Amino acid sequence: MENLPNRRNSDVLRELLPHEGARILDIGCGPGALVRLMARGGARAIGLENNPAQLAMARAADPVNGEGYVGGVGQQLPFASGVFNGAVFFNSLHHIPPAHMDTALAEAARVVSPKGSVAVFEPVAEGPFQELAAPVDDETEVRDLAYDAIRRADGGELAMRRELRYVYAHGYVDYEAYREEMVRIDGSRKVLFDRQDDIFREAFHRLGRPGDKGYAFDQPMRVNLLAKA
Repeated sequence: MENLPNRRNSDVLRELLPHEGARILDIGCGPGALVRLMARGGARAIGLENNPAQLAMARAADPVNGEGYVGGVGQQLPFASGVFNGAVFFNSLHHIPPAHMDTALAEAARVVSPKGSVAVFEPVAEGPFQELAAPVDDETEVRDLAYDAIRRADGGELAMRRELRYVYAHGYVDYEAYREEMVRIDGSRKVLFDRQDDIFREAFHRLGRPGDKGYAFDQPMRVNLLAKA
């Protein structure tokens, strides 16, 4: 793993998509943590999620500042054109079926305003967290396909403005929190965890850095900022 600066995802997001007064769409928002973070920063934030369990968690969370959550898929956004100042895919583009990644980026371009931007955060398939999660679901190929789609988007409705890489410390209170998240994202993983729980638990404690708040796993990140052309 190359020597990269350590940064917080939230700081990078604020740098690329200023929150105050902006209307921002989080495409693939999961349980809504990023939506609520943007709302705290003054954004009019909306999260889109197609996983019912994730969407239910997002809607059950205490509201922060008028944020909202909508069910749907990235390749068919249920919003009018040009209604957002910015859109973000945070660890979500690679979860869209490869055949629809180009369409999802085009849809993001459609719903942002003429001076809007699309920020795509994608984990790079290396480092301790990759080593931990790969036996459950090795996403190396789909992450490469997502990056290919990002590069294809450059020169169409979107133009590449910036690419940056850094390391983010992915944290969990304990192994049970890690397992719960992985199964919530994809319920079919429960069988695998039940079958190999001892193996996954050992890897969690071997690869994680223990600290006051649990365990941290370094995850290299790549972020591409694309502007509406």
